[in-house]
Amino acid sequence: MNKTLLVKLKVNGEWIEAWAPERQTLLDFIREELNLTGTKKGCGAGDCGSCVVLIDGRATTTCTLSVSKVQGREITTIEGLANGTHLHPIQEAFIEAGAIQCGYCTPGMVLQAKDLLDRVPDPTEQEIKEAIDGHICRCTGYIKIVEAIRLASRKSKKVGAGIKGGLKP
Repeated sequence: MNKTLLVKLKVNGEWIEAWAPERQTLLDFIREELNLTGTKKGCGAGDCGSCVVLIDGRATTTCTLSVSKVQGREITTIEGLANGTHLHPIQEAFIEAGAIQCGYCTPGMVLQAKDLLDRVPDPTEQEIKEAIDGHICRCTGYIKIVEAIRLASRKSKKVGAGIKGGLKP
């Protein structure tokens, strides 16, 4: 029998409390209970990166992680990255670089890029490739994704602010 538990976490800046089956994955909780469908369900084994969100600022796969393991933590989904109707600079860079094809892998890639750029504001191409290594994209061939992350890094330097928290337009 699967017990239910009261889950309390901060999602996209707001504290929420909701009942969830103890063994429900964070991915299913985000998509089904919170109706935040930007986080995608891909492989179900933590290998494709489609389900990546930020947990306490770090990119983490959610398809194998029980929601019970994230009590009290801060979760940022792709829906929480933009500032109202203004896209985050990383999202803008993905669009400008043409790094979005079908869009299925994009939310996870963008959040992985945010994690990287928060830690390494001016990453090398090799560091970018290593950061996105756990993501599968069937459309772009990764070249444009790497270009998008480099563009986001340059944009943050030009404005004189970091990617952390996003840039106010």
